[in-house]
Amino acid sequence: MSEVERLIGCGILGKEIRYLAEKNGWNLAMTFLPSGLHVDFGKLRISLEKTLQFHAGEAAVVFYGACHPCMEHILDAAHVIRTAGQNCVDIYLGHEMFCRELEQGAFFLFEDWALHWDTIVGAVIPGSPEIMRSIFRGAHTYILAIRTPCSADFSAEAEAVSAMTTLDLRWVDVGLEHLEANLVETLFRAKAGAQ
Repeated sequence: MSEVERLIGCGILGKEIRYLAEKNGWNLAMTFLPSGLHVDFGKLRISLEKTLQFHAGEAAVVFYGACHPCMEHILDAAHVIRTAGQNCVDIYLGHEMFCRELEQGAFFLFEDWALHWDTIVGAVIPGSPEIMRSIFRGAHTYILAIRTPCSADFSAEAEAVSAMTTLDLRWVDVGLEHLEANLVETLFRAKAGAQ
């Protein structure tokens, strides 16, 4: 489909992207950065810029939303494009479902964040569990745990996050259609831009 050689992106949906690449026969090398970088803009920028510099000789696309205030500047400097969407949840769920759940107060939980919750959230909100609860309850009304076709069973971890935040836990099973369409469109734009 494309002359793109590499995909660089957030590891939150690494399993899903690898599955789609194999399914569609995309000959892409892949580099995934830890999803926990989202909680530290400085580390996210440094990691992304270093990865882009390391692979500067390759035709690449980036799987990220607008996850850093300078994302477009970072990508323009590296002469690469990214997937369309506000963030990984928007890219995965589709904009309509993402906005609907967000308006209702959802905090979105993928398997990767559920499995690494203490490391990711603990780094940002150390100390009192009451502080963490008040922060989450002030911004959200429930946790929406998203099961993908590639997810393992992370129900125990999701229930632990629900207990820590004191937010109700809801589940949704969502296929790979929106993610696949976004990746296809991104590869098409990259191929068109290279001609």
